[in-house]
Amino acid sequence: MDATDLDVVIIGGGSAGLSAALMLGRSRRRVLVVDGGAPRNRVAGHMHGVLGRDHSSPLDLLAAGRAELERYDGVAVVSDEVATATQLDSGALAFEIRLASGARHTARRILVATGLTDRLPDVPGLSRHWGRGVVSCPYCDGWEVRDGRIAVLPTTAANAHQAHLLRQLSPQVVFHAAGLVLPPAARAGLAARGIELEDRAVTEVVSNDDDRLRGIRYQDGTEREFDAVFVAPRPQPNDAVLRELGARRLRNDGVDWVLVDDDGRTSVPGVWAAGNVVSARATVPMAMAAGNAAGAGLNGELLDEDIRIAVAAAGG
Repeated sequence: MDATDLDVVIIGGGSAGLSAALMLGRSRRRVLVVDGGAPRNRVAGHMHGVLGRDHSSPLDLLAAGRAELERYDGVAVVSDEVATATQLDSGALAFEIRLASGARHTARRILVATGLTDRLPDVPGLSRHWGRGVVSCPYCDGWEVRDGRIAVLPTTAANAHQAHLLRQLSPQVVFHAAGLVLPPAARAGLAARGIELEDRAVTEVVSNDDDRLRGIRYQDGTEREFDAVFVAPRPQPNDAVLRELGARRLRNDGVDWVLVDDDGRTSVPGVWAAGNVVSARATVPMAMAAGNAAGAGLNGELLDEDIRIAVAAAGG
């Protein structure tokens, strides 16, 4: 059908979106998940710190989640993009969602779980190795390079904390401080823990003949070999739908994040959000938990509305 009346449209089929769909499906809600097919962690060969799924493919997790949703006849997942989302004037069907394919759907509620995009520092060769030799999270990828040669390319002095976390895993950590205003206390802390400070400017991340990370080239033309390069990307929430609907945002560390309550409600009635579109710190388990909470919260809100409609229809 070109138009369907749904309880919830979930925009985004990652860990948060699928977890919410699971909770709603188990409550016999009519749910459509619109998945653009580009999860944040798609470049990673493995995910870590996920109980029961440690060192497994994040894409395999999402495929398993989709397969599990097939048990619930009220849930459908489509590969598509949302073109527009519009709030309707009144009634239980509160939103109209138009997809890039031309399909149109009406829904009582919307959950946005579209994640974010990592904006990498502008260093030649860096993006080529993103998700392989170039990573960002010590908890997600540090163990795999334990005792190895680790470079940290910071964007602010606060990234010294990242270097300290990695020092727990390897004695060979190099913090590249060129261009940073690094307070004396921060320099002293790095030096005291045996973290080398490198003040030469980085001009390129270089590869081996087999296209694997080799190391870093400096402004003076010399190179240094590393097993991993840790960076601090700038997060950019994929929040076009939330902006279109007028959800309130709060600026934090130069990034505008949508404001939600503990369950995922935004400032716009009927519009919810969960996962990395809400916070860059939402790892896979955290995103799954946020989606789980949002799914339960959405069902509760819809149930309250169902009760009001039933009472009104009964003349109460």
